[in-house]
Amino acid sequence: MKYTSQMVAKPYFIFALILLAGEILFGLLMAIQYLYGDFLFPLIPFNVLRMVHTNLLIVLLLFGFMGATYYLIPEETETELWSPKLAIFTFWVFLVAGVATILGYLFVPYAELTELTFNNLLPTMGREFLEQPLPTKLGIVLVVVLYLVNVIMTVIKGRKTVITTVLLTGLVGLAVFFLFAFYVPDNLVMDKFFWWFTVHLWVEATWELILGAILAFVLIKVTGVDREHIDKWLYLIIAMTMVSGILGTGHHFFYMGAPEYWLWVGSIASAVEPLPFFLMILFAFTMARDRKIQHDNEIALTWAKGTAVMGFLGAGVWGFFHTLAPVNMFTHGTQLTAAHGHLSFYGAYIMIIFTVISYAMPILRGRPHGNSKEAQKVELTSFWMMNIGMMGLTLALSAAGIIQIMDQRVGTDLIGFMESQESIAGIYMIRAGFGALVFAGLITYFYSFFVKKEA
Repeated sequence: MKYTSQMVAKPYFIFALILLAGEILFGLLMAIQYLYGDFLFPLIPFNVLRMVHTNLLIVLLLFGFMGATYYLIPEETETELWSPKLAIFTFWVFLVAGVATILGYLFVPYAELTELTFNNLLPTMGREFLEQPLPTKLGIVLVVVLYLVNVIMTVIKGRKTVITTVLLTGLVGLAVFFLFAFYVPDNLVMDKFFWWFTVHLWVEATWELILGAILAFVLIKVTGVDREHIDKWLYLIIAMTMVSGILGTGHHFFYMGAPEYWLWVGSIASAVEPLPFFLMILFAFTMARDRKIQHDNEIALTWAKGTAVMGFLGAGVWGFFHTLAPVNMFTHGTQLTAAHGHLSFYGAYIMIIFTVISYAMPILRGRPHGNSKEAQKVELTSFWMMNIGMMGLTLALSAAGIIQIMDQRVGTDLIGFMESQESIAGIYMIRAGFGALVFAGLITYFYSFFVKKEA
């Protein structure tokens, strides 16, 4: 570790992994409720489980991004972090706000929670992924502003690189587009239109810049490839991401009251969206092929290559499956959407968190060459367990979605929603099994950190 202020990344990484365990656990509970509807009812109904599941995902990714930033920014700028104390302060503020919000979801009826948290003053609650109470949203704004100030001040006083430029662009976009969470028009069409400005432009635009910057940083460290070579690839990927991602917002505006031209804009942009992820595969594997050093931390490079492949499959291939307007008319809101959501979030964002943690955490623990070979073997086992589990889960949800479409949306002999759900119960059981494999893979990953070093 070159800079002592990089140590502030450690609690962010640890808490992100703890939240990931909770997120998967709540996902498994939901999978059981799909099979046994009365499971945990009325203690924790399905809508609460789902709210906790999705909110934990968002919060853990933000913790992961912040930890990655606090680790890489000192090395990229060649200077200590502007204020390590501010970084620790924002960690505790975010932790308390996040934990309090989740506990509120679990133990306070949502309608009552809106009253307790002053939603009547500025109504912002009740929208999917943005269910957070007003105080939590304000806390997120405070945390992100302080985080940005810390990062920007560090960059100002240090070296400027392409990686810091791309990362900062993504972080500023993350902050700006979250402000739409506070805007809730009375008109439902307008509400959905602007709601996607946060949800889509986070996931398919600004977060992809953060992903690209973190991936480039790790690849430089573990391959030794010239920075200029990596910079050219990064510029190309980011340019395509921004064009396709911003216009790709239109694939959410189909058949919901928006102007008809979005059918064309959204479809064409969606056809382009897989390309940046395909370039990311070429990027990662080309850097691995042209590597100039043989870094002892082999598993970090494995995670980096895995991120590119699984991100392409989830965000690119499975996204393209159902984002052309004529196809989306039949697929929207089915389990095919859930298949795309699970694989894309895991492949693009959860895996980049694993990538940077697998590179940085051993260094933060005094192991500059990475964990021991034995520990890396255990981590490789967890890598395959989680990836096989997620692919199996995705294929199961895809099959369920196709059956839903045939049952409810194609032809003249259609059946009701609950009848269709009963017909795919067996697939839901397979989905739950693969979800359990993902969770077991995460436990194996945790175990790898406790495998002793070689003598």
